[in-house]
Amino acid sequence: MKKYFFFLLFPLQLTAQHFSASEIARWQKQSQNVTIIRDNYGVPHIYGKTDADAVFGLLYAQCEDDFKRVELNYIEKLGRMAEIKGEAFLQNDLYIKLIIDSADAVADYKKSPDWLKKLLNAYADGINFYLYKNPITKPILLSRFKPWYPLLWTDGSIGAISTGSITEADVNNFYLDGKTPIVAKANLFEENTTGSNGFAIAPSKTASGHAILYINPHVTFYFRPEVHVTSNEGLNVYGAVTWGQFFVYQGFNEHCGWMHTSSAVDVSDMYIEKMMKKNGKLFYEYDKKLLPVTEKLMALRYKKGKTIQTKIVTTYYTHHGPIMGSKNNEWISVHGYNRSLNSLMQSFLRTKTKDLEDYKKNMDMHGNTSNNTVFADDKGNIAYWHGDYIPRRDKKIDWSKPVDGSITATEWTGLHALDDIVHVYNPASGYIQNCNSTPFTVSGASSPKKFTESGIENYPNYMAPDEENFRGINAAKLLNTQNNFTIDKTIATGYDTYLSAFEILIPALIKNYEKNILPGDSLFIALKEPIEILKNWDYRVAENSIATTLAIEWAQKLNAAIRTIYSNEKQPDLVAATKKFSAIATTKEMLLPLLEVVTELKNKWGKWQVAWGEINRYQRISSNVNQQYNDNEPSYPVAFASAVWGMLPSYNSSYYEGTKKRYGVAGNSFVCAVEFGEKIKAKSLLAGGNSGNASSPHFTDQLEMYTKGKFKEVLFYKEDVLKNMERKYHPGE
Repeated sequence: MKKYFFFLLFPLQLTAQHFSASEIARWQKQSQNVTIIRDNYGVPHIYGKTDADAVFGLLYAQCEDDFKRVELNYIEKLGRMAEIKGEAFLQNDLYIKLIIDSADAVADYKKSPDWLKKLLNAYADGINFYLYKNPITKPILLSRFKPWYPLLWTDGSIGAISTGSITEADVNNFYLDGKTPIVAKANLFEENTTGSNGFAIAPSKTASGHAILYINPHVTFYFRPEVHVTSNEGLNVYGAVTWGQFFVYQGFNEHCGWMHTSSAVDVSDMYIEKMMKKNGKLFYEYDKKLLPVTEKLMALRYKKGKTIQTKIVTTYYTHHGPIMGSKNNEWISVHGYNRSLNSLMQSFLRTKTKDLEDYKKNMDMHGNTSNNTVFADDKGNIAYWHGDYIPRRDKKIDWSKPVDGSITATEWTGLHALDDIVHVYNPASGYIQNCNSTPFTVSGASSPKKFTESGIENYPNYMAPDEENFRGINAAKLLNTQNNFTIDKTIATGYDTYLSAFEILIPALIKNYEKNILPGDSLFIALKEPIEILKNWDYRVAENSIATTLAIEWAQKLNAAIRTIYSNEKQPDLVAATKKFSAIATTKEMLLPLLEVVTELKNKWGKWQVAWGEINRYQRISSNVNQQYNDNEPSYPVAFASAVWGMLPSYNSSYYEGTKKRYGVAGNSFVCAVEFGEKIKAKSLLAGGNSGNASSPHFTDQLEMYTKGKFKEVLFYKEDVLKNMERKYHPGE
């Protein structure tokens, strides 16, 4: 199908947005209803008369800490990254625009209930008031924020877009003829930053007899700041908020808490559309009829030199959704649920829930498309849900692949009820863990059963396709065998340094070496000492561990081979793929990568005996300047590793151009353990610090604590906040 491009040119110029006198007066009046108290770690505690006042103050505080991240999140969700980063981002912008129509967000804003519209207005007012009061802050693109912006992404996880296996590259090939330059992306199995750990421990396994929740998202560093938001209308919530959103995404109130982990539940499907042209117009076949294809002109703006150019692309839609690519010359549409008014309402109302029954009512809104949920409350309840929004489909169809879009059998038939979803309420085992792994091991012997005793599936495969992983194995073992948990013991469990993947990989390596290499062989001699070190290793990460360096550098070189097995499996499972690789790998596949590691370390360091803390570092760089990781600048040793190898406190690090050290970019971000008793007791830790401003003392005041896993006390009650107050003010002061 031929597509036509039109190009328009505009000068690259941004003008300041002028705010009206009435707007400014309204903002100044509302600011007096809000008090922000910054504690000694820079965490903003926002106190508002109403929920809207609290949202106003929350967004003002976020902009103080890192306006750039707030703005960039919305530039991305508006599909406008190419306007600041150039033509290479056109495919990303088109991908977003096909899935998320800003006109739908505007329509949802207009029909929002009054309570939500007040919050949306307060969101925009808080940011715009910040821009008015801080003219030195220069927006990259968005000089006035609109109240419908939060409806562009509504579950708090900005990257949680589901389109089956359709990618930006598919969109590029279909609509842009594959000629548009694209942004290179890392393709390392190691660098998969999606993931999180969530634990809930029942009173039967805690020292105090109260439930404990462990919150441990794994995302890119500085993805979410730490906040506390209260109002006289019953809002009192603490936790992590995604930059630019007005609800706490992962956190707790005085009665209960929730931790979200990423879910592989099938919430979107790909449809093969049977297309044809009739009288010069496009049609697709459905239920033995021809239906017209909807065509929309999409304007894509991008920066080129000192101008903004516009490319107009004709896009196509069926009743299933947008056409997003083609496979085997067949057009593929995607049916998904990537934004909605209902989802945003659920996300905010969640923060006011009181207990398990109240939280279940919130889950009954079925607006959370990307998350599993680990829950605990002050009544001693713990719970788990594997997903929330799950379309009901024909179980006989393989929904992991594109399905026939011309028949009614492939239509969704409503949503699964909450109690139909894989879940656990108050398991007898006394604990719940999910590490982005299968729900069938979340609670030991009390876990949901995938099959009945007769071997029939209890749940359709699209409901729980998640694999087992090494983190899940490690977490389950620790929680199952221990008791008398306290907050500190929960944190220690969450920071366990054991790398369970090497229980499989290292014995296979040693077996190949000892069985297949003769003592006089040059390879035997070259690897004798490294093999001896790995043979005596306890599979635990440590700063002074040479074995850790050898093992991780070596295992990374095995990624491609393990990934091939993993990708080819009908039911992909990282643990099973690693076991299979270890069983079939040749001596060459096992030993030569280790020789490469030894050689590379010698070339870089003049020796191969390099401790992990010497090579694995944490260096905070500012997002506001063109700064890069630099071996000559101060950095700190980190005794953590990637979660791929079973490490619970995840730390993804990489080499960069010009560096011989590895620097962390993702993994543990906001981490918190909370106990629900008569009073809340909690400890937390944030990567680096709460401020994105390099000149702020809170840019790095948690940096060294982060590298050691040393937590701070959460200040949940106002009397404690005041005792540790750094600054108290109204927005704009």
